[in-house]
Amino acid sequence: MAVNILIVKLSAIGDVLHTLPAANALRAHYPSARMTWLVEEAASDLVLGHRALDRVLVSRRKTWIRGLASRDAPSHLRAMAAFVRCLRDTHYDMIFDFHGLLKSSLLIFFAKGKRKIGFGKGMTHMESSHLFLNERIPAVSMEHHALKRQLMLLEALGIRSNTIAYDVPIRQQDRKAARALLAAWGIPPDVPYVAVNPGARWKTKLWPPERFARVADALIRRHSVKVLFTGSREDVDMVEAIRARMAGQAAGLAGRTTLKVLGALYEKAALVLSTDTGPMHLAAAVKTPVVALFGPTAPWRTGPFGEAHRVVRAKMPCSPCFKRACPLDQGRSTDTAPCMGRISAAEVLGAVDAVMERE
Repeated sequence: MAVNILIVKLSAIGDVLHTLPAANALRAHYPSARMTWLVEEAASDLVLGHRALDRVLVSRRKTWIRGLASRDAPSHLRAMAAFVRCLRDTHYDMIFDFHGLLKSSLLIFFAKGKRKIGFGKGMTHMESSHLFLNERIPAVSMEHHALKRQLMLLEALGIRSNTIAYDVPIRQQDRKAARALLAAWGIPPDVPYVAVNPGARWKTKLWPPERFARVADALIRRHSVKVLFTGSREDVDMVEAIRARMAGQAAGLAGRTTLKVLGALYEKAALVLSTDTGPMHLAAAVKTPVVALFGPTAPWRTGPFGEAHRVVRAKMPCSPCFKRACPLDQGRSTDTAPCMGRISAAEVLGAVDAVMERE
């Protein structure tokens, strides 16, 4: 009888991507298992259709919470109840809590499972999620890269992997959509391009728009490439502000892609320049070189994984602080955190040039 496995990693984009190698390792160790992944809707595109999985359960938690305050609250309650029924329709032999937060542990509590496995007490920001597990793996240092920590959880159970494989489920229709977007901006299939992703959820991770514009113009001049800007719908105004500061022309694709189409764009790019955000990890996952800008966070924990990438950071004494709002903000006239503001356009261009010349 097939082993039933449930992987719980709900969000965010980068965290889900960092768990894909663990899913592949589980599939290699249990080739005939029935594997299910529990994920939230924002990152679900990254696992729907993945070759290691048989089933994906999508939690629409944020949609349901918003819906409970609307006139349509009863339908959202019914949707929540239907989701819980789906979660409980299988008795899992193993449930892996790769998320380690209260929101994941509550779902694991509702799920039927013989072994509920995750890290024990001692991991930062775990919100006591270990209390909902019946098999606790000794905590490991947060200074390991997030991707490695997921694999270390499996290694403690004797499940090892000699390769790091993401296998982001990009389909031919996603590649076709990516080509259509490029064509709409006058970028033929044989012309090299660089993708720039300037947005981030944290204000402290942002870099000044005028410096992105300066680097983008230099890329066009020095390397004879096209430049396209990517991001979410929330990043459209930022991208337009950068494009308005440029002397050259660049495509503005913020808010115009799904995650899979974005992955298709990135896999054909010569380089991706990005802040510390989910799309940065997507570029690394599709094996495209990344130049990443880091300020309040630690690249050794959550940087682009692999040897092909370059990280640029100012290395201030207070960095990494892991704060969404800069403690030094008071009285300053700029919206850029000092750890990001001290990264010069020349430093970023140096890293970009080095990667472009190598590639």
